Amino acid sequence: MKIAQIAPLFESVPPRLYGGTERVVSYLTEELVRQGHEVTLFASGDSITAAKLVGCVPTALRLTPAVQDHLPYHMIMLDRVREQADDFDILHFHIDQFQYPMFRARETPIVTTLHGRQDLPDLNALYTYFNDMPLVSISDNQRLPVIDANFHATIYHGLPLHLHKPTFDPRGGYVAFLGRISAEKRPDLAILIARSLGIPLKIAAKVDKTDQAYFRAEIEPLLDDPNVEFVGEINERDKTRFLGEALALLCPIDWPEPFGLVMIEAFACGTPVLAFRRGSVPEVVDDGVTGKIVNTLDEAIQTLPSVIALDRRAVRRRFEERFSVERMAKDYVRLYRALVSPAAVDEILLPSKIRTAIHADQ
Repeated sequence: MKIAQIAPLFESVPPRLYGGTERVVSYLTEELVRQGHEVTLFASGDSITAAKLVGCVPTALRLTPAVQDHLPYHMIMLDRVREQADDFDILHFHIDQFQYPMFRARETPIVTTLHGRQDLPDLNALYTYFNDMPLVSISDNQRLPVIDANFHATIYHGLPLHLHKPTFDPRGGYVAFLGRISAEKRPDLAILIARSLGIPLKIAAKVDKTDQAYFRAEIEPLLDDPNVEFVGEINERDKTRFLGEALALLCPIDWPEPFGLVMIEAFACGTPVLAFRRGSVPEVVDDGVTGKIVNTLDEAIQTLPSVIALDRRAVRRRFEERFSVERMAKDYVRLYRALVSPAAVDEILLPSKIRTAIHADQ
């Protein structure tokens, strides 16, 4: 198939440091090329890919200090996609909903993967108006606030199996927090959990401009504990060691997590996860196998020792069974073909519990 992947311009594909959406786009693009498809990637010019690259800005916007507004650059990218749209069998967007007005009436099928939270009050109006635009959710939970939107599939993220070498005998002696410093990710709870058990904690995370006040007021004062180490942002190569040497990954989130890429990155390293029951967590974490799911801070403190004791080889095996990039790419290709030939759309593309709910209402 001739496939266009349209990525956000905030980070390169793959990102140099933090950047979940761009990382997933990279994994998908490279695997589609490996499987023999003709893929064009619309992204920042500093992206690295085996696909044909259409650089829509010279460098990632987050790394370009002069850029204050991302919208003009995304509009320019969309026009470049429009100019080439007829060259593709399918256009796959990863940039939220900016493309809807421009691409609604085109013959080339499009699909949009929603990478962010959908519990925002104005999204229902958008999806009701653009009710013919096919959507992909990255967890069943993500779609619950907008369940009447035009979802065609839930497709879980996947990673290359060779990306992270598992560590079955970790020597680090610490638990890890990885991702982004923000109130919704609750790094403060990670510190409290580790401190309560006297276990060292390492925090590898970026601090966005919008979260700097939170970091200074709520997190920085907690970093004077000698058992808490703030590492800052790390790259993919450092991530393997950081996660692999950790006894467990802490995800005490307090928001409707759409997927949680960091959790399957930990699984790939053989590292079990302790996570709060929010958003996609019950879909991603196999409770008692790849980690444990808790509801409160006290429960997290009580449960962490049993998480650390989980079989790391079983964690890695379940990762390989559920979250490979090969599986992700095959799921998308199946969807692409269904959209190119609408008569072939099969209700099996719907996740089971959503399908059951629909049938119950009929």
